[in-house]
Amino acid sequence: MCGRYTLLADELEILNEFNLEKPIDSYQPSYNIAPGQNVLAIIHDGKEKRAGYLRWGLVPSWAKDEKIGYKMINARSETAHEKPSFKHLMSRKRCLIVADSFYEWKKTDQEKQPKRIELTDRKLFAFAGLWDKWVDEDKELFTCTILTKDANEFMQDIHHRMPIILPENKEDEWITPHKQHPKEAHEFLQTLRADEFKAYDVQSYVNKAKNNDENCIAPLA
Repeated sequence: MCGRYTLLADELEILNEFNLEKPIDSYQPSYNIAPGQNVLAIIHDGKEKRAGYLRWGLVPSWAKDEKIGYKMINARSETAHEKPSFKHLMSRKRCLIVADSFYEWKKTDQEKQPKRIELTDRKLFAFAGLWDKWVDEDKELFTCTILTKDANEFMQDIHHRMPIILPENKEDEWITPHKQHPKEAHEFLQTLRADEFKAYDVQSYVNKAKNNDENCIAPLA
């Protein structure tokens, strides 16, 4: 799964990396992005790519209670094209969720050791995501979820699941707004080759979502 990540790049780096023309409103880097927070995402509105904020934790348009979002921070890519919560989103509401590393906790005999995981060959990347709009009377929410898959060889030593990170040359294809059958989107994800990772142990300081400073990414002494 993916339950915590970072985005430390400055705004200009993000605009250049994802070929965005318009500035990002209220952009703030973060050492410890957690479920329930607003996260930077990129969609294609049919005319251009746009970056903005979505709340992490999907609230489907048909949900009766927005609290369901806390249970839907991730979606299994193997079955998302079949599940009512995600099926129609796979065909028309795909997004990029911008990050530069993520955290995962490796189980040991005594504890769970947090690790920071980065790509070896590029700094910024995008998780494959889905988004939706939820309306209840006068309240409106735009929310998202991160798609996951079985861990690759590197990640298996840390956790049995991992977020889907899109290859750089596949990012625009993922958010292209043309209608696509959910199964086609599913098959697209299954063909992706994962980038190479590197990881290091960090302090348990990162375990608390309220902690958000450079100590989160400091290597464990």
